[in-house]
Parts: sequence; structure tokens; C-alpha cells
Amino acid sequence: MALTRRAVWLAAAGIVPVLLVPSAGTVVVWAVLVAVLCAVDVALAASPREVAVRRDVPASVRLGTPTASALVLTNRSGRRLRARVRDAWPPSMLTDAATGLARAVAASTRHDVDVAPGESVRVRTPLLPTRRGDRRAGDVTVRSFGPLRLAARQASLPVPGRVRVLPEFASRRHLPSRLARLREMDGRAAVQVRGEGTEFDSLREYVVGDDVRSIDWRATARRGDVVVRTWRPERDRRVVVVLDTGRTSAARIDASDGGASAGATRLEASIEAALLLAALADRAGDRVQVLAYDRTLRGRVAGASGPRLLPELAETLATVEPALLETDWHGLVGQVRSRVSQRALVVLLTALDPAAVESGLLPVVDQLTGTHQVVVAAVADAEVAALRAGRDDVAQVYDAAAAARGELERAAVAAVLRRRGAEVVEALPDDLAPQLADTYLALKAAGRL
Repeated sequence: MALTRRAVWLAAAGIVPVLLVPSAGTVVVWAVLVAVLCAVDVALAASPREVAVRRDVPASVRLGTPTASALVLTNRSGRRLRARVRDAWPPSMLTDAATGLARAVAASTRHDVDVAPGESVRVRTPLLPTRRGDRRAGDVTVRSFGPLRLAARQASLPVPGRVRVLPEFASRRHLPSRLARLREMDGRAAVQVRGEGTEFDSLREYVVGDDVRSIDWRATARRGDVVVRTWRPERDRRVVVVLDTGRTSAARIDASDGGASAGATRLEASIEAALLLAALADRAGDRVQVLAYDRTLRGRVAGASGPRLLPELAETLATVEPALLETDWHGLVGQVRSRVSQRALVVLLTALDPAAVESGLLPVVDQLTGTHQVVVAAVADAEVAALRAGRDDVAQVYDAAAAARGELERAAVAAVLRRRGAEVVEALPDDLAPQLADTYLALKAAGRL
């Protein structure tokens, strides 16, 4: 039994008869009266366990997209149901959870209903997911009040519900401009890009700086002038995107604009970059494969293309979370080599943490660069960049020196990776996806895939 404010007020009203007839008997009589009224009110309340509840929720929703949980309550008892219903969800699914407005959150999950016997009512709880993954609903709590609303009967009913929160894919806005550049490279627009690929395009006169290996000696003999071949960027190449889900991917980073991505993990920015690159490579006619790995394979998408690729990627990456352990780079290289034997573009979405790279990636990167074109893409922290600019007091100067030293160490690690044959891309969370896409287009135009 749960007491309401009315019961408290009724008990407090006993001060009046106590003041009029000040005695212990008056207190006892009033207390008994309040208890009897509460007991009668509870007895007249509809049983909450005789309420049938059905939940309707979408199977999946993108991160940051508003949705709702609908409850259909049917009163199967013979009494009128006057109740307050609480639809429990994790804080990351509630509309005002990000603002910290606990009272507003509580109000959005509680609904007052008045249902006659045998009738049904539908209530909606607004949801706004702020974290990826499978989010499961809690029990539905029904607090049934009596006609006097002095007391209530309460029960928690298990009503299963699950919403899969997919990655936001905010980097989708960069896709049209990159597709336009891709169309130019493929010759579908006015501009034709000629690189060092293996698909023959045309012949032209030799100019200073051309690779002598491109000279067409037969055409040169026929024309009497030195002629070189030009090549189109290749299609139908393999692109393998590997997301490092080890401990470095769990680090929280600040977005440059301080927007919705502020405070997200490094893995979130890596997922955005992987989605944009996969969409672009698929449109380019390349075969895309995505792996999430730390010490075990956390997710894999292979064989999907066209309209099936992005939905399958979103479903797979929705449940991938950082693991607080060191990445097994030997195992990661083994995963790549076991899945692609011919030359491919291998993109490693990881961190340029000097200690982690020197002990993990550097000893094995030669095993990949010897066969594949490797790109190491890492997320930079906007807060560190802001620390470098601080000069207002002694503390800020020390912070700036530490930030500058850390940047120099990361630059040194990047230089070593480049000497080993890998391309390195480091950018702020909001810039990583477009810069990685630009790197892919540049490599494709140069015929290096």
C-alpha cells in the first residue's frame, strides 16, 4: 500500500480536533479514522495486477532521433482504474536526460490514466537516445488509487521492450561533395582525373616530370614525338576498414564545435569515419569489409554492397563498445591477412598514442604495408588543441607545454609510420570522416589502391 499526499493532509488535519479536545484519546481516534479511510480506499481500488499492458516500440532508431514508447493498458478488473503509470527506460533514452533535468525526465515517464472496466487507453513516452546499443525497457509500474485517492495499490509488471540505437551517421552530409569528386574521377563529369592506375585511359605528349615508365614506345615511334599513357583510377578494389576497439578507443574526446559529439568516445568518431568511407567506397565500385577488433572479433560486415551495406553496417556497429584491454595487434594483422590475400586498402581507425603505437602497431605494420596500402586514421582531442593556445597564467603555460610535447610525440610516431609505408590521418572528431574520405579519393586518383 502506498499513501498519497491526501492521506498526509488528512492526518495533519487532526490538529484541529486535538486542539479542540486535547487528549490522547482524540489522537488515537483520529489516527484510527485515517487508517480506516485509507484501508477502505485501497480495498475499493482496482487491482494493478489485473491490468494488461502491451508495449509498442520501434525495432531500431538512429542516435539523436526522437521516437516514443507506446503502452496500451487494458482494465480487466471490475472496478474503475484510476492510476499513475510509470514507463521505465534507461536515462540515455529519455528526452531530457542530457540536460540533467531530473524532474522533467520523471514527468515524461509518468502518465495518469482513468479507465473504465473492460476499456483500454494508450499512453506515449517520448524518447531521445543519446547512446548507441541495445536499450531495454524496465518494468511498467502501475499505482492504482482508490476513489478518495488517499492510498494506492502498486505492482510492477514485466513488459519486454528493446530498441536498437544505431550510429547517427552525421558525416552523411559530406557524402554528396565526395561523390561529385568521384564522378569526376570516373569520367562521368567534365573533369577527367588521370592517375597511376592500371586501367588505360588515353595517350598524350610527354611533359617534363612524367614517369618514363609510362612512355608508349610504339606510339612514340609512329608519331615521332614522345607519347605517354595515362591511366584511370581503378575500380572493384578491396577496402578493409578495421576499428580498434581496445582501451584507447574508450577515451572521451571533445568535439571542435562543442556540439552533440562533445564528450563522446574516440570509437564514436571512428564509427562515423568508417560509415562515410564505406558508403563512398561502395559507390566507387569497391568491395568493402569492416572489422571491429581488440583481442577478439567484435563485429564484421563482409559481402554486403549497394543498398544493403549501410543498414548492415549500422546494425553491426550499433552494439560495438570499447573494451578496457590492450589491442592484440598480431591478432588484428592475422584477421586482415586471413580475409584478404590480394592487394587492398587497409584503414586502421585507432589512436596515435605514442606508447600504444610503439608497443603494438609499429612492430607489425610492415606485415601489412608489404602487401597492402595502409592508412592509419586517428582522432585528435580538441581540448588538447585548446590547451596549446593558453598563455594567460603560469598554469596555462605549463598545460600548453605539455600539450605541445604530446603533439610532437604523436608527430614523431606518425613520421615513423609514414617511413614504414603507411599514410597517416589525424583530425578532430568532426573532421576525421571527411579527411579520411579525401585521403581515399587521393589514393584512388593516384592509382595507389
